[in-house]
Amino acid sequence: MPESKYNATVVGKILLRPDIMTLRVDTDEPREEFSAGQYTLLGLFGSEGRTPDSTIEADPAEPDKLIQRPYSIASATRQRSQLEFFISLVKSGQLTPRLFNLSPGDRLFVSKRIVGVFKLAETPPNKDIVMVATGTGMAPYMSFLRSYLTERPESKIAMIQGATKQWDLGYYSELNFLANMFDNFIYLPTLTEADPTWNGHQMWIEEMLEADVLEKEAGIVIDPQKTHFFLSGNPKMVASVSNWLMDRNYSKHSRKKPGALHVEEFWT
Repeated sequence: MPESKYNATVVGKILLRPDIMTLRVDTDEPREEFSAGQYTLLGLFGSEGRTPDSTIEADPAEPDKLIQRPYSIASATRQRSQLEFFISLVKSGQLTPRLFNLSPGDRLFVSKRIVGVFKLAETPPNKDIVMVATGTGMAPYMSFLRSYLTERPESKIAMIQGATKQWDLGYYSELNFLANMFDNFIYLPTLTEADPTWNGHQMWIEEMLEADVLEKEAGIVIDPQKTHFFLSGNPKMVASVSNWLMDRNYSKHSRKKPGALHVEEFWT
């Protein structure tokens, strides 16, 4: 049976919205040591069922093909067997409608390889850190915070999270809790279509940067010699903020050439 390739079990599934979920899986064998911010592959065969919330498959999957896609790990690095993922539904896609159809106890494939250069661990300990995210781009940052926040008391760490409505802010309660618990962590959510009950920022991420919100509220200066930026989420946001930062002397970090601008990119 092709399902013999499955090597993990769903142990938790929380639908934050019909098209956003956290998925927790327990791998049959512990994974090797990894760094917060890295990713692995999740997979299901094309023969698996799709969620009723999906639409017609744009590119129908072959029943005996193992569909695999990369997903950032949201859990702490000390959790080598039970891994958490933050996933959005692509209704006409091949894999996410099948992932959204899973229930606790169901089986799936989780790659044994955990890779990626989007790693907070490589940031010098005396630098401040700004993490910018939209949507499920939050996943690697949750691993950052759950793994390293207590280990970097000398760094000021800010999270800028952009969304449309308040219910689009993934991990909102946990991030507020961390901000209240740790003096060096500042949470800066911003909405573009807030309702009257929202008391926070109401602007685009680029507008927040232009308005010096980081320096005014977090004491963080936008200077590549002092502050490292991490960007994850909507490609248009990532491109726009990257350009904004590169106009201010930031350079993109790579394996061959270290820089203070880190962009999440999957290399599979």
